[in-house]
Amino acid sequence: MNYLTATKNKKYLMYISQNYSYAILRPIQAAVLANGGEVRWFLAGNEVNPDFLTTNEQRLHTIKDVKSWAPNITFIPGNIIPNFIPGKKVAVFHGFNSGKLNRKGQEDHFNIRGCYDLYCTQGPNTTTRFKELAKQHGFFKVTETGWPTLDPLFSNTSNNPYVSDDPRPTLLICSTFSRKLSLAPKLYEQIKHFSEQGKWRILMQFHPKMPAEWVNKYKALSNESLTFIETDNVLPLLQAADVMLCDTSSVLLMFLLLRKPVVTFCNQKPLPHLLDITDADEVEAAIEHALTKPSDLMQNIKSYCQELHPYTDGQSSQRVLNAANEFLQSNEKLKPKPLNIIRQLKMRKDLNYWGW
Repeated sequence: MNYLTATKNKKYLMYISQNYSYAILRPIQAAVLANGGEVRWFLAGNEVNPDFLTTNEQRLHTIKDVKSWAPNITFIPGNIIPNFIPGKKVAVFHGFNSGKLNRKGQEDHFNIRGCYDLYCTQGPNTTTRFKELAKQHGFFKVTETGWPTLDPLFSNTSNNPYVSDDPRPTLLICSTFSRKLSLAPKLYEQIKHFSEQGKWRILMQFHPKMPAEWVNKYKALSNESLTFIETDNVLPLLQAADVMLCDTSSVLLMFLLLRKPVVTFCNQKPLPHLLDITDADEVEAAIEHALTKPSDLMQNIKSYCQELHPYTDGQSSQRVLNAANEFLQSNEKLKPKPLNIIRQLKMRKDLNYWGW
């Protein structure tokens, strides 16, 4: 296939509902534009800030606008998309499989909601399962591409605002929002102590759904040793840090791909590539140990990354675009997607759209 010809003059919609989705889809946008395609953005719901759009990015404000523009392909980093959005619907994921379980005790990453035509998977340890599910359901295809979000991670970033000439090691603390899983309520006193102790330069970044109570408490700790950061692009933070303290947030997996150690607190799947701690009093010692980069831990990280995301060439966005174009051109006949009547009605209500 001539991939330049496949993209030229075609229309690609970026459908997002969270601020972190900008960074996920922008590498795909760059590949589309470099190959002669058109891009528009649709911001669903009230949790995504339009101010993060750049002056060169064009937004479609209503579903009517989307349907009139009629995209050939829609890229989605979220879990769901309405069936009335035009074009082939391509899932590119909002994170890695961090092992989070849904209410049924199953890994949420593999929850098939009946919304997508194509899943672009990140590496062997998710591709195998998704291909089994594709065979089982019959209404979607799977192609392993790597995760486009990470393309900038594997390139040298100039003017990184979080890189400092501070000689202290840099600790990045990230947390998910779930009360059950989040380290924020459980390690507050320890992190407060770290900020007062001044042994490390600390950067903090929380999931955008973190309760305001904890965001405000941690912001109040800000001093010359601790900086609380709110951003739509976590990649520069990952590049700037030496070690991470996390819980069961999927952001830790991106940090591992830089071959850097992660200390986790009560992780749901504490495998050998992590230094998992269940006692708050042991966190400081674990961070100190991680900073030494012990050889057995680093080998476990390397082996795990080969299964998680073996691509370090910064070309995953081009592979996603190629896979989507190939799927579009193949015109392959799949089984009809499930009707999902209740879910579709809820999405119509959320978007206040009742047309065809």
